[in-house]
Amino acid sequence: MPATFLVVPQWQGSGSSRAMRLIDGAEAIRGDLPRSATQLVDVPLGAGESLDTGIRRFSSIVAIRELAAARLHETSGDVVTIGGDCGADLASVAHAVAAREPGSVALLWFDAHGDLNDAASSTSGAFGGMALRALLGDAPDGLAATPRERLAAEAVILAGTRSLDDAESAFIDERGIRMVSVDELAEPDALLAAVASTGATSVYIHVDLDVLDPATISGVGYPEPFGLQPELLCELLRSLRSRFELAGACVAGFAPESPDAAARDLPVILRVLGALTAPLG
Repeated sequence: MPATFLVVPQWQGSGSSRAMRLIDGAEAIRGDLPRSATQLVDVPLGAGESLDTGIRRFSSIVAIRELAAARLHETSGDVVTIGGDCGADLASVAHAVAAREPGSVALLWFDAHGDLNDAASSTSGAFGGMALRALLGDAPDGLAATPRERLAAEAVILAGTRSLDDAESAFIDERGIRMVSVDELAEPDALLAAVASTGATSVYIHVDLDVLDPATISGVGYPEPFGLQPELLCELLRSLRSRFELAGACVAGFAPESPDAAARDLPVILRVLGALTAPLG
């Protein structure tokens, strides 16, 4: 079944000075998607309130999660979410997990960063840096995955991550979260083995574009050197799809400086989307 694209131009979870440009990035990608297969979540522009949670713009992020969840309940088949910041697919991951047998979904988090802080350990209060932690059930009500939606730490793999806060590193060690480094990703078998070791039969793939080397894409808020080349990322995505059922996917973090800059980056992004959705030959 062809993919359905859910565009969630959420900016409120980002702590970057480019946060509002995430709206432009999502809209630029949307312009190249098939209109009949694309749905838009009308994200409120307002920043919202923290409501004493320690999470900036908390109320708006909760509202967006609810809007996205409502769209997903009306959608069948594979869903590819277009962010927005890394919290844009919070509802999408939860929906994919809840629709399948417990323990059958692995979550592969391609990201230069861990996104495993909580409100106490975050220095910015930006939810984008807490999104993966929330999917493990550790967040205030409204953002934390419910027991039926929740992933176990053993089902999570960080891929291409190369910038972690001390608290995130400690959490990874404590919970035994698997990591596959950029160097290890040079061999697709290493990533396939990591996913297989979870015991899952399907995989949800989250791609923050900052997992790519900044020499290959400019429109990200938190570039980190020594990332993946687009050709390798696309090869990895195709290899994963040939081995595991795709439970869903997300491409997030596109924040171009200008329309011209967006046009320069879009060919790379569309290749990533093609690797996630094109028929495997």
